[in-house]
Formats: sequence, C-alpha cells, structure tokens
Amino acid sequence: MVSQVPPESTQQAVGYPSLFLLVTLGSLVPVVPTGALVSSAAVVAFHQTDPLALLFVFAVASCAAFLGDIALYWLGRRGVRSRKGSRWLEALRRRAPQARLANAQEQLDQHSKSVLVLSRLVPAGRIPVMLACLLGEMPLRRFARGDIPACLAWAAAYQLIGILGGSLFDEPWKGVVVAVALTLLVSGAPAAWRRLRTRSGSPAPR
Repeated sequence: MVSQVPPESTQQAVGYPSLFLLVTLGSLVPVVPTGALVSSAAVVAFHQTDPLALLFVFAVASCAAFLGDIALYWLGRRGVRSRKGSRWLEALRRRAPQARLANAQEQLDQHSKSVLVLSRLVPAGRIPVMLACLLGEMPLRRFARGDIPACLAWAAAYQLIGILGGSLFDEPWKGVVVAVALTLLVSGAPAAWRRLRTRSGSPAPR
C-alpha cells in the first residue's frame, strides 16, 4: 500500500507551528540549522496550491527569528548586568572568537543598523555582533529596531534559496535536497575559506 501525501491543510497545520518553534529554538541555541529549515519549508510551500503559502513561511520564519533574537538578547543583558554573569552570556562569549568580536565592535560603532542586518545574512555573524551590542550596553529597544530588518532580510534570503530549489524539480523532496545542500554550502563557505587561508599562511580577512 502506497502511503499518501498528507493534504495541504494538514501540512500547514503541522508545518507552520513546527517551523516557528524550531526557528525560535535555533535562534536561542545556535545548533539548529534554521536557514535549512526555512529553505525546506519554502520548497514545500512553492509546490502548494495556496497562493499565500510562501507569504506564511516568510512571516512565520521572520517572526520566530526575531522572537528568538530578542529572547537571547534579553537573557544576555541579564548576564551583563549581573556581577556573576550568566550561562547565556558565557555561551555567547564561547561562540564569538576575540578577533571577530573586536571587528564587530569596530563596525558597530560606525554602522550600527547595517551591521545588525548583515550579521543575520553572514554565516556565523549573528553571535559576535549580538555580543558586541551587549558589551556596548545597547538598549533592548534599539537592538530590536535594528533586528527587525535583519530578520526580514534573513528570512527572505533563505526563502529565495528554497524557491530556487523548488523550481528545479516537480517533486518537492528533490527540491528540499537541493535547497538544504545550497544552504549548507552558503553557511560553510566562509569557514572553509578562512581555514584555507590559515593553512596557506595568509591572514584571514576581517
């Protein structure tokens, strides 16, 4: 007996809440590949008959990313204000190499809003910039104003990857494979480039 694909209403009832929860969790604990999740959801939405499916994916992903960022920033601010710090602040410090943190602090002083937007688009750029904002004691409201366009741009970028993958094949699962591969390639390319330059003896670009 061949298993049938669940109807679109079931996919949406399960998919949107799952996407929201996983992206929020991935923003709080940066181990979940949130970009791949958004791209995969965009592939599925691309093949659905609902004309608003892609819009829903974009709205859910950007809202979840914003909520996760704000929650993580609030937790980090509690650590900055506390004499004993916090495990959230220490986790951010461990994920932000000193050189990248110093560069983020320098760029943040000059172009605060644009740096926040780019930090979401550049792989592994979000945590150093967020930590720089925390150490610079940027108010939560100011961080939130800069994080809104950052999350919108991030969701749009990874959704475009999903649309590209979905447009190549008639079967959604093939598009998901391509979208995930493209997402992992985009995410891993900067780190691989830095390792190659380090091995060749050239200083890594700032």
